[in-house]
Amino acid sequence: MDGGGRFPESLSGGDAGRSGPARLAGAVMARLSSRSLSVRRARSGPRLGARLSRGTGTVAVSMTFAAFALAGFVASGRYDTFVAEQGRPLDIAARLMGFGVERVTISGISRMYEREVLAAAGIDWRSSVPFLDVGDVREKLLRVPLIAQASVRKIYPNEIAITQVEREPAALWQKNGEISVIAADGTVIDAMRDDRYASLPLVVGEDANTKLPEYLALIAAAGPLADRIKAGTYVSGRRWTLKLDGVDVRLPETDPAAALARLVRFEREADLLEKDIIAVDLRMPDRLVVRLTEEAAAARAEAQKAKKKGAAS
Repeated sequence: MDGGGRFPESLSGGDAGRSGPARLAGAVMARLSSRSLSVRRARSGPRLGARLSRGTGTVAVSMTFAAFALAGFVASGRYDTFVAEQGRPLDIAARLMGFGVERVTISGISRMYEREVLAAAGIDWRSSVPFLDVGDVREKLLRVPLIAQASVRKIYPNEIAITQVEREPAALWQKNGEISVIAADGTVIDAMRDDRYASLPLVVGEDANTKLPEYLALIAAAGPLADRIKAGTYVSGRRWTLKLDGVDVRLPETDPAAALARLVRFEREADLLEKDIIAVDLRMPDRLVVRLTEEAAAARAEAQKAKKKGAAS
């Protein structure tokens, strides 16, 4: 303390009572402390990992909303409608790059039409060469009963080649009012949809398809009458009735070929089938029975009445 009872330096620790060097040192320390604080504040912002985490979260949320939107688009049926009208997205992209199916070459086609093959294969303007599954196309073609074998290959940039082998149709088979196309072994290979099969032989009745070889043998045995046979009905699983120009020819169960030979002889000698008859029964080996038309039967009845009257008078 000085003589007045006062201390020479402040009690608060201020700089007022410090010497020049002490004040300089304090100022330097103050600046350093200030700089250090400034640097720490600059480094106290969010770290890179935290920023990436927030960015990933944003992307994840966006993808989630996109997934929900896509699910809703599919569930609503609009996606199916879009695919039906424009094709699959991958096919659309391939078409834009010049790989759309612009040409389909079909080899081995015989009875089928080109449009039927394309429809069965599922190939149209919406298809693309890169994303066409040739195995799937082949399976689709083999589901067509008329096609026995098929192969499919791609020819880049925009062509598909189909090679097929068709089953040979041998006859038509009518059952319960429906007509099918059958192969020689009786297998149904197609439906009768138009007149392209109209010239094939026709068999009618239960199991008539499995007896096709017998029917074809009868046609061969008919000789000059073969072209006049329009159909054959398999009756009771035992015998055949042939339709010749509107006349039913009933054949026996045993040796029908011999009965046909008799009919050929009667036709050659007496023009039997040109008479007013609707049926010829050859089931009895020692005789032939005919059934007249209604007009012929009526005329015959009148003739017999007149004959009897004449005999009575």
